[in-house]
Amino acid sequence: MRSRDGNYSFSLSVCTLILFYSTLLSADEYLISYRYTVKDATLYSETLHVSKAMKKCSGIPQKELVLDTNEQDDLKKIISDNAERFIAYIHNLAMHVKHNETTINSKNTFTTILTLQTTCFKVDFNENFARIAPLK
Repeated sequence: MRSRDGNYSFSLSVCTLILFYSTLLSADEYLISYRYTVKDATLYSETLHVSKAMKKCSGIPQKELVLDTNEQDDLKKIISDNAERFIAYIHNLAMHVKHNETTINSKNTFTTILTLQTTCFKVDFNENFARIAPLK
């Protein structure tokens, strides 16, 4: 649809918004939690839990992350293949940090635990990529 001044920008932006939200509405919902522990500057343990949501999650999709799928449908495998990008992305969400430091006989030890609480994500799988958007 053309506006009075001859521009198509308004109708193009409306179509883009409708297309974007229609893809999010048809997306699957997953619950994702992540936790890793560093002890004395060494990665001690790392845990990633991914499960399909049993009931519909409510919320507004936030900034999305696009990951390469290599034609896979397993979200846990996709996240593992793109681990650095996913970890950098969830650091901006709501990572909880717990740090404990002790000194015994002049020996300093510390443990840091970073946790992403269980969060509902909308995931849209395409042939070459997956769009992941947390709901808040």
